[in-house]
Amino acid sequence: MMTKHNSIEARLERFPRAHLMTAETPVERMERMSELLDIDLWIKRDDLTGLGLGGNKTRQLEFYMGEAVANGADTVLITGAVQSNFVRSAAAAAARLGLKSVLQLEERVPDMGRQYYSSGNVLLSKILGAEHISYPLGEDEVGADNALHNRADELRADGHTPYVIHLGIDHPPLGALGYVLGAAELNRQIGNFDVAIVPSGSGATHAGFLTGLRLAGQTAAVYGICVRRDRDQQTARMQTVLNKLAAMMDFDPALTANDILTWDGTLAPGYGIVGPTTREALTLMARTEGVFLDPVYSGKTFAGLLGLLKEDRIQRGQKVVLLHTGGQPALFGYQDELE
Repeated sequence: MMTKHNSIEARLERFPRAHLMTAETPVERMERMSELLDIDLWIKRDDLTGLGLGGNKTRQLEFYMGEAVANGADTVLITGAVQSNFVRSAAAAAARLGLKSVLQLEERVPDMGRQYYSSGNVLLSKILGAEHISYPLGEDEVGADNALHNRADELRADGHTPYVIHLGIDHPPLGALGYVLGAAELNRQIGNFDVAIVPSGSGATHAGFLTGLRLAGQTAAVYGICVRRDRDQQTARMQTVLNKLAAMMDFDPALTANDILTWDGTLAPGYGIVGPTTREALTLMARTEGVFLDPVYSGKTFAGLLGLLKEDRIQRGQKVVLLHTGGQPALFGYQDELE
């Protein structure tokens, strides 16, 4: 049993943290969806984290921004897709902390219309006063990070103190610490359950959530629904992120291959592209429970839950927790694809 001396919170006290969460996010039982799917379905509402229209990135940014402030930064730089929730959340966090934000938007999603480049998260980031720069590639994490460092060098030459939030996995996954705490929060709220369903992209949310649950003594299966890479690529990435997280925390969760569960059945037609399974899933959730999902992460994650049910990887009657990572502003950028 954990004591106050070795609790999850105590393990993370040595990491600087900027408190950006409004409060604990609720866990809600989806009554009608539970009946429809014949499972006991709960949603962890991390679309309600508060800052800048919420989303899971708020938890991650508490630790990135904590380190930025501790380092005396006056500017934060981050890279992501055009409709990235992470960059929008970073701009909101920077505004709250009195920092300048530089958002690098990558061309990850081809053949998108005007609204994709002007509405949703792009519009919100402009309202927040962020500087926007572009990166022409969408599958070049090292190059995107290097481009951020080039802009950081320019800022440094002008007398600023920049802080870069990296995309590549060669860097410590500080953001994962937010979901170590998020998993502990969920454990306090709901007790035991059978299966958790989370999105798996950068790997930070998935790795932090899995590690936090194991620290809390939860043995539930944790499925990471692939939103950017296929199962083999994502599994290898998850192993790297989990190892780096364990080293950061000085904690070995003794994970095996059976713990790192990734599923790519709803990845097609690719990152940020709305296929029929995602469209059907987010429509089903909206019309059954009045809960909006986004087309890039939470919509594909719920579509993954439905796919796992069809494959009997989730059994009828099981208690299932779906992590809602937010991202609803992107719906407006995807209007043409969703109508």
